Amino acid sequence: MISLADVYHVVSATVPLYVVMILAYLSVRWWKIFTPDQCVGINRFVAKYSIPLLAFQLVSENNPFKMNLKLILSDVLQKVLAGVSMLLAVKISGKGDMNWVITGISVSTLPNSLIFGIPLLKAMYGDEARVIVLQFVVLQSALWYNVLLFLFEMSTKAENHEKRDEGEVESQQEMQPKDGDEEAKPTVQKSSRVVLSLLKVGGKLAKNPNTHATIAGLIWASIRFRWGVAMPQIVNKSITILSDGGLGMAMFSIGTIFINDRNNFK
Repeated sequence: MISLADVYHVVSATVPLYVVMILAYLSVRWWKIFTPDQCVGINRFVAKYSIPLLAFQLVSENNPFKMNLKLILSDVLQKVLAGVSMLLAVKISGKGDMNWVITGISVSTLPNSLIFGIPLLKAMYGDEARVIVLQFVVLQSALWYNVLLFLFEMSTKAENHEKRDEGEVESQQEMQPKDGDEEAKPTVQKSSRVVLSLLKVGGKLAKNPNTHATIAGLIWASIRFRWGVAMPQIVNKSITILSDGGLGMAMFSIGTIFINDRNNFK
């Protein structure tokens, strides 16, 4: 049975997150402390520094040699079932596209473990729950977020190619002579476009700070737990001085996103 003490621990772990978010909203919407350009700068700082360093810190705390195999398999199975279900729903209904599938998978199977999951479950179940959530964070950061980014980029590229193909067909029809001469062949083959799209998407993923932070965290965790090497204190403090504030900065950034329309600053 859940006691009042358990409820208090959960509330004390989650309410401060919303306090920061509300403070950000009030600072921009009512108090006019930050301008739109400053909010963009805050969001970029969070995306480029705070969250990647927080992800590195958490991923490097997880022992990759003691991860729960059943947890990994169940997580993969969950994502596969969600993806198949969303694909079937889109096919049967005849509405929506790949973006609906990606969004459905993200909403149904990818909770925000990095920001909300760890404080919430640690307050409810203690340090053992934190160890389990860290494994989910590793899977999400190393695999699922990159898969979603890849699918989003491929979906965007596919839409752009469809529009381009439609434009080429229309231009070819306009240029087609009346005497029935042979139609002009497309200058770019679809197969080469797919390869080019894959390379561009891979290049964008390679530039993602979260991808770099996750890979670096996995490498350091492997070294740390395999050979017992401790991170130099200078390096550790240089990282933690930013990562410790990553959670608060992320919530503050969310608060500013609620009013990203420039008209709200008037």
